[in-house]
Amino acid sequence: MDQAVFEAGNKGEKVRSDCWVALVPQSSGGLQIELTSKVEKLYGDSIRALVREMMEFFAIKNARVMIEDSGAVPFVLMARIEAAVRKAGLDNGKRYLPEYVEEVGQPVRDRFRRSRLYLPGDQPKLMLNAAIHQPDGLILDLEDSVAPSRKDDARILVRNALRALEFKGCERMVRINQLPLGLKDLEEVLPHKVDVLLLPKIESPEQIQQIENKVDEVLSGLDEKREVFFMPIIESALGVMNAYPIAAASKRNVALAIGLEDYTADIGAQRTNEGKESFFARSVIVNAARAAGIQPIDTVFSDVQDMEGLKASVLEAKSLGFDGKGCIHPRQIQPIHEAFAPTADEIEKAKRIVLAFEEAEKKGLGVVSLGSKMIDPPVVKRAVRTIELAVKSNLLDENWRESHE
Repeated sequence: MDQAVFEAGNKGEKVRSDCWVALVPQSSGGLQIELTSKVEKLYGDSIRALVREMMEFFAIKNARVMIEDSGAVPFVLMARIEAAVRKAGLDNGKRYLPEYVEEVGQPVRDRFRRSRLYLPGDQPKLMLNAAIHQPDGLILDLEDSVAPSRKDDARILVRNALRALEFKGCERMVRINQLPLGLKDLEEVLPHKVDVLLLPKIESPEQIQQIENKVDEVLSGLDEKREVFFMPIIESALGVMNAYPIAAASKRNVALAIGLEDYTADIGAQRTNEGKESFFARSVIVNAARAAGIQPIDTVFSDVQDMEGLKASVLEAKSLGFDGKGCIHPRQIQPIHEAFAPTADEIEKAKRIVLAFEEAEKKGLGVVSLGSKMIDPPVVKRAVRTIELAVKSNLLDENWRESHE
């Protein structure tokens, strides 16, 4: 009778920073570890020790464990081994978790989200050094970039990555699957200090409420009290028409994004760089987000080779009122930051408005004016934001007021 084999991970000549694990439960014979590794001489003993430790953790005494290692770091090995154990039904509800490698603070509602870099949730090689490129957010993606057959493996890997990766100040984001599968994602990843959940293909406020109910349930069972924020993604004609109710559906919403690949397919249009076919939808997203008091975030630019096209797309997004844009490659991050940065004229105008506001406050004046023009509170708020962005973009010294004294 053939023995059941439970597999997880990836193998082959082109695989990097990953491994393939096969678990064959047996009735006797103890633990047999068969390891093939490109780093056998350096790390072979530690890999075997990890396997033995995990088998003891899951109380598996008799099994054949085959590993083809292509330079996987420990948290990846842990994820692949656990995935195989869970497929075999031998986990008994236990989870083998890596230690956090950095201190993780509470998420921040009001922060810059100019760039967010998508990282496929089943490809560890793309995760390991992503933070060095310094996007505003790193997205561990469980949705479109993961094949349906790999969802369970990716879920465990993303969970481990949240604990074992250095995010270096980047916002910790996870894109879950669309409902109902996304609810299962929440159970796995939410306890591990996610800052923002990206919610794909949202078409109604009721979907946001369904997710919020599950989030409340999961968070209530945790020892550490921690918040998590939402970024719904609108990707259909119905979603666009319901944009404001969606944007206002939860106090956890901090941004509203649009995904144009699915949206243009839904309306029967071809997506173009000029974007005429999506102008209405993008304008609706900006207005809905602003009306709800959250950030509007533009779609990704899919041609990673076209830097001029990317720059033009970001400048257009900025002109429409968007605060950020998605990235599918690290080389897109810097051009996006540069294009969203305020111009010299915008900075000078913002400085004058902020100084006028602060002077009026000192004098106890209820009305702020600049020359002959009255300045409304939203204008002041936008000027303050422009100053903060200029400082963040290294275009203005944080002590800029001293030069005006």
